[in-house]
Amino acid sequence: MAGRKGSGVLELAVLGLLHETPMHGYELRKRLNALLGMFRAFSYGSLYPCLKQLLEQGLIVEDRPEDPGGALTLQSRRSKIVYKLTADGKERLQQLLTEAGPAAWEDEGFGVRFAFFRHTDADVRLRILEGRRSRLEERLESFRAALARTRERVDSYTLELQNHGLESVEREVRWLNELIGRERAEQADGRSERRDERAEGTSADDISGGDR
Repeated sequence: MAGRKGSGVLELAVLGLLHETPMHGYELRKRLNALLGMFRAFSYGSLYPCLKQLLEQGLIVEDRPEDPGGALTLQSRRSKIVYKLTADGKERLQQLLTEAGPAAWEDEGFGVRFAFFRHTDADVRLRILEGRRSRLEERLESFRAALARTRERVDSYTLELQNHGLESVEREVRWLNELIGRERAEQADGRSERRDERAEGTSADDISGGDR
């Protein structure tokens, strides 16, 4: 199960980055390390099997360098390959970006989903943020219960570590509260603007009808 989750996160990250621009494998590795490394350990050894799978599924294509004399080594040829997203790859990316179930807000996948929020519909963003907050609120309850049980039985360093974990989760919950508040306000503003536009259109039609 964990392996499938990890491969799904990597698939989304690769497709999302290639949607921004075609890349050589080396550049893709650097971008993935910057993206995934902030949230989870990224294994370089997992990239090329993922690329191979995406190629087989027709989600990406390779733009290979010309080598008429066969002068390039296998490593040189690989380093010069440019990976590009196909139409099917774009469709698959959009499908992944509409998913808002538990995998989107768990530790394994939330950071990558958040990195591509600009490509994600507003209602999906809100569901993911609310799901993440609910998960962390459950974690807070567990932390507080554990602290209450063990406070008198652990040494000061262990207690500091537990408090640090608790404070980290509390900070993220506050951050999520702010994001959720902004998302809701922006959605409300958008609905209000659409209502105003419809009202203006209706008024214009009424005026035109009266002129006739």
